Amino acid sequence: MGPMSPTTNYGGVNQFGASQRDSASDGHGKQPIGEESTADDTVEYTTSADRKQIGYVSAVFLIFNRMVGTGIFATPSSILALSGSVGLALFIWVAGMFIAFAGMLTYIEFGTGIPRNGGEKNYLEYVYRKPRFLITAMYAAYVVLLGWEGSNSVVFGEYILTAANVERLLDPWSGAQLGTQVAESSGYHKLLILLLIIVSGFAALGGHIRIDKPDNFSNAFEGTTGSAYGVVTALYNVIWSYIGYSNANYALSETKDPVKVLKRAAPAALGLVSVLYMLCNIAYFAAVPKADIASSGRILAASFFRNMFGPRAERVLSVFVALSAFGNVLSVIFSQGRLVQEIGREGILPWSRLWASNKPFNAPFMGLFEHWCVSVIIMLAPPPGDAYNFIVNVISYPLAVVNVFVSAGLVYLYIRPYSPNRSPSVWAPPFRATLPVVIFFMLSNVYLVVAPFVPPSAGQNVYNSLPYYLHAVVGIAIFVAGAIYWLIWAVILPKIGGYDLVREGAVMDDGWTTNSFYRRPLNPRP
Repeated sequence: MGPMSPTTNYGGVNQFGASQRDSASDGHGKQPIGEESTADDTVEYTTSADRKQIGYVSAVFLIFNRMVGTGIFATPSSILALSGSVGLALFIWVAGMFIAFAGMLTYIEFGTGIPRNGGEKNYLEYVYRKPRFLITAMYAAYVVLLGWEGSNSVVFGEYILTAANVERLLDPWSGAQLGTQVAESSGYHKLLILLLIIVSGFAALGGHIRIDKPDNFSNAFEGTTGSAYGVVTALYNVIWSYIGYSNANYALSETKDPVKVLKRAAPAALGLVSVLYMLCNIAYFAAVPKADIASSGRILAASFFRNMFGPRAERVLSVFVALSAFGNVLSVIFSQGRLVQEIGREGILPWSRLWASNKPFNAPFMGLFEHWCVSVIIMLAPPPGDAYNFIVNVISYPLAVVNVFVSAGLVYLYIRPYSPNRSPSVWAPPFRATLPVVIFFMLSNVYLVVAPFVPPSAGQNVYNSLPYYLHAVVGIAIFVAGAIYWLIWAVILPKIGGYDLVREGAVMDDGWTTNSFYRRPLNPRP
């Protein structure tokens, strides 16, 4: 085991997010599930110093690379089709930007207060402590049962086929592994592609274009629809494009000076992406007629390149857009593999030490493999034509549910910052999002959770052959599955078997700590 790095307190939480606990356990690092405690029963997560390799630049590109994937290249067409007008489409992009900034500030506050790997899992566990481990089991189902990189893999394949001048016959898929150096390299490449689109858009505004100049900015709100379903589905697409502002939160245990880096890197990355997104949308509207945008599907960027540079350039530049999608797949795998691993370290999953291990490649191999399997299933399950939209919505909806609970939990901490049942007992992080920002983020996500059940207007169903509400039902079913797993594992089986589940911590060979459970008989034999 490597040398353990020293810990630093941030309001009672060390730099890895574990509390400095009083000894409320049984004296051996073990804690029964049903036992009352005034201390945090989470094992103190530590790692060797040589694993803390993420600095400011790496953190910026972890966030940037996660956000800039396929959204800005694939979703503007559906957003325009759902909103009906250029003006409303741009307004929805601005609204999504404000929601993203509110979410970023919320996650920075939680991340600086609990600076360790795991993201939302840590924040939900800190607030929602009873019934014990219920919130962890539900979040585990959310992490394990969703294939986040599926939609980006679909678009990666479509742009590759466009570049090869092959019609799309199947929804293709791909997967890979990422290191921080690859993230930085891919991030620079994405930045160049976006800048090319923006500069070309300004040229189109000046009339330098191969087709008749579109007139999309005259009567910008002509054709606006007032459908709540259309607006919320369009917002899902915008928010999907912004997903990733919390990506650095999942690797804070591997970040040098995590509090300082997170406070600087997240606003820098999100601010850069917001400016680029708005300018890219203006570029699209400057170079592609409105009707073509609405009908272009997920290859809007290819249509843009064709109008600006011709068919040959369209195929060449489509390769670079595909590589951008591929880079996003890598970034998603980086964070989701660690999330699955973190769930394994909690001892919630069967064979928890297998999930928690970094063997044999010094990476969360089991988490990566599990996520790959789920992503393939989610990509192949929907009927052709609906795969991308279904994947985007089935991921965005549960994320909105999680964000409701995360933001509501932070509102609760603002109202009741002290509790003897939490550790630290006083919530005093080094960064504050402010209560109005957190409430705005919470209400925005409440709207995103409720609105999908409102029937759409005729012709506005985002799916060709699926029910309009299917993604919401599937999203809720995922959390219900986690609750059922918890009920069987933590309540019913212990009652039938006459035992308590007791959690104990151990340090693994790679220097990380992990939890596991054993069964302690309630009436041991003499």
